[in-house]
Amino acid sequence: MKKSSSVVVTMVSLFTTVQGQDFLESAGQDTDEDLAKKLANPVASLISVPFQSNFDDGFGPNGDGEVWRTNIQPVIPFSLNEEWNLISRTIIPVVDQRDFSVPDLNESGLGDIVQSLFFSPKDPVNGWILGGGPVFLIPTATDSVLGAEQWGAGPTFVALKQSGPWTTGILANHIWSFAGEDDRADVNATFVQPFVTYITPTKTTIGLSLETTYDWDSDQWAVPINFTVNQLMKIGDQPIQVGAGVRYWAESPDNGPDGWGFRLQFTFLFPN
Repeated sequence: MKKSSSVVVTMVSLFTTVQGQDFLESAGQDTDEDLAKKLANPVASLISVPFQSNFDDGFGPNGDGEVWRTNIQPVIPFSLNEEWNLISRTIIPVVDQRDFSVPDLNESGLGDIVQSLFFSPKDPVNGWILGGGPVFLIPTATDSVLGAEQWGAGPTFVALKQSGPWTTGILANHIWSFAGEDDRADVNATFVQPFVTYITPTKTTIGLSLETTYDWDSDQWAVPINFTVNQLMKIGDQPIQVGAGVRYWAESPDNGPDGWGFRLQFTFLFPN
């Protein structure tokens, strides 16, 4: 796999679905409908720990490589004052690569951590729920093939509207590398994720999202289209959301994934 291709696929795998990556505010007072709507809002004031596992194949020059990437994504809100929240979103990827024709690529371990901080007004602005701030790429990969070996930073933002059972919005960021291993490709990638979700009366959330990453240095796209179904429920007094989905790679970088993949997700919600 080319280094630039690895960077593109890594970035699109890290910045995946905003549904379910939210935070629980006064859960004891929220109805199931309130919780379902907050779960569709990535800057809601709600604590969560999602575990999102993605499977894709078709990697490598012979298209025989398979990758499981499980993102552990603790999200914690902080109230700054009466008008503003700060939302911390950490993405910790655990990667398992197998069946590559190049033996050195068959590795398992920790990938690069991505840390996002969203400053978000507590009240909508002209009907829009907004958030923005910095994003950081931290080279924590336990093997060189599992990460970019670069430190990176850039801006990130989200904007969405909620009307009845519908949530529509967009999440985006850009990361530039500013330090790291000289023999590795620089990171210069833009991620854009438009999304739409619909919540049924049974609090099932049906979602469609486009997770587009463009690598400016290699001039390559990665564009998986995701369809997901998530169900809000409780185990005892513990609210959780479980779900699954499929993804189709409309465009992928050289030696990247192709065809279809799938996603499994389990999210713990914790009251303040």
